[in-house]
Amino acid sequence: MNHIDKGAPKSQDIWQDLDRRHHLHPFTDTKALNAKGARIITRGEGCHIVDAEGKKLLDGMAGLWCVNLGYNRKELVEAAANQLSTLPYYNNFFSTANTPSVELAARLATVTPEGLDHIFFANSGSEAIDTAMRMARFFWQAAGKPEKTWLIARDNSYHGSTIAATSLGGQKEMRKQGGPLLGDIAHVAQPYHYGEGDGMSEDEFGLFRARLIEEKILELGPERVAAVFGEPIQGAGGVIVPPKTYWPEVERICRKYDVLLVADEVICGFGRTGSWFGCQTFGFTPDLMTMAKGMSSGYLPISGVAVGRRVADMLIENGGEFYHGFTYSGHPASAAVALATLDILQDEKIIERVRDDIGPYFQKGLRTLLDHPLVGHIDGVGLIAGIALVKSKTPKTFFETADKAGVRVRDHSISNGLMMRAVGDRMALSPPLVISHEEVDDLVRIVRRALDLTLAEIGAA
Repeated sequence: MNHIDKGAPKSQDIWQDLDRRHHLHPFTDTKALNAKGARIITRGEGCHIVDAEGKKLLDGMAGLWCVNLGYNRKELVEAAANQLSTLPYYNNFFSTANTPSVELAARLATVTPEGLDHIFFANSGSEAIDTAMRMARFFWQAAGKPEKTWLIARDNSYHGSTIAATSLGGQKEMRKQGGPLLGDIAHVAQPYHYGEGDGMSEDEFGLFRARLIEEKILELGPERVAAVFGEPIQGAGGVIVPPKTYWPEVERICRKYDVLLVADEVICGFGRTGSWFGCQTFGFTPDLMTMAKGMSSGYLPISGVAVGRRVADMLIENGGEFYHGFTYSGHPASAAVALATLDILQDEKIIERVRDDIGPYFQKGLRTLLDHPLVGHIDGVGLIAGIALVKSKTPKTFFETADKAGVRVRDHSISNGLMMRAVGDRMALSPPLVISHEEVDDLVRIVRRALDLTLAEIGAA
C-alpha cells in the first residue's frame, strides 16, 4: 500500500504518523518519541532551520556538529549537481580513481598537519574510526610487531556507533548494548577538570590524567599497545575541553613508548576550534587523523583518515593489499562538495574569522551566563561550548538525573527558537561557523531564557 500522497504538502501530523509507522530513529527511545511525535524539519537557510509547522529555529548545533557553512549554500548544491551530471558514481577499486576524489586527497594534504599527506576515504565518522583502528593494527603487523594490538581510549569518549567504534568509545550506556564488543581495547579517565579535578589546578590535572595513559601502557606492556585514540575536545561526551597541559603530555608519552597517536577530528576538524584541526589548537601532531562532518559541511556523506608518512610508508612498502574499503569511498559527488567546502573556507577566511572574531565573541557572550544559578562552568574554544548545569554552586552539587535540568533546558530552548543539545547535566552548543554577531546575541538570550524557565520549574537549590 502506498501511504504517501505526492500531491499537496502534508501537515506535520501526517508526517509524524508516517514517521511512527515506518521510521526507526538513531539514538532514540522509539516508544517515547512515538508518544509525542517527531519534530519534522522541512528546510534551512543560513543558520536557521524551519519545521513543518513553520517554526523557525536558530541551529545551535549546526545539524549534528556538521553544517559549518550553514544551510542552502548555492555553491555546494551546484558542486553536487554538476558532478552528478558528469560522473554520478564510480568506485576507487579495480585500479581506478575518479578525479574529484584524487583532487580532494591532494587538497586535504595542503591543510592537514605536516606529514599527514595520504588520505583514505570513507563515508561517516564511524567508518573513519573503524578504518583507523584496522590501519593502526595493520601498521604494526607490517612492521613485524603483530603483538601490538591494544588500543587505548578515554571514558565517556564517543567515536561512533558501529561495533568497532562502540568498542573503542567509552560511553557506558552504548557499551551495554549489542555485545560482545571487540577485545584488546582499554579505557582511562577523561580530562574533565571541572567535574573530576577538585583539589588540583587545571595544569596539574591535565598532566595527571595524561599520565594515566602512561600507566595503562605500562600495565599492558608497551610491546602490546598499538595506539591511543582521542578527540581533541570530547564532543558528544558534553564538550569536555582538556587542560592545555594534557595533549602535549599525551604525545610525549606516545613517542616515548612507540605508540601511535590518533586524533578523532570528526567534530573539531575544519575550523570548529579556530584552526583547521583541533590538534593544531591543542599543540600536538597525530600519526593518524579521522575526519568527517565539516568536510562537506554535512551536505553529502564523506569522511576520511589522514595518514602520517611513517604509517603510510610502512603500509605502502611492506603491507601489500589492504583488505578494507567501502563502495562509496571517495564518492565523486561527495568529494566535489568537499572541494567546494574547502574553497569557501579558504576564500572567505572562515577559519581565521572563527579564531579572531566570531569565536571569541561567542565565548565571551556565553560567559555572561556564569551569573545564572544553574550555570556552574562553561568550557569552550572557537565555536564549540559546553555549559555545566549544577544544582548548587557552593558546594558544587550536580543534578542526580539528566531530566532534572538538562532535558528541561533543551526543551525550553527549542520552544523559544534555539536548537540546543543536552548531554546529561551539560548543554552542548556548536553553531555554524558563519553565524553572525546578532545571531550569537539571540542564542545567548534564548539560553538565558531557557535557564530561567528551568529554574522556575525546579526551584532554587
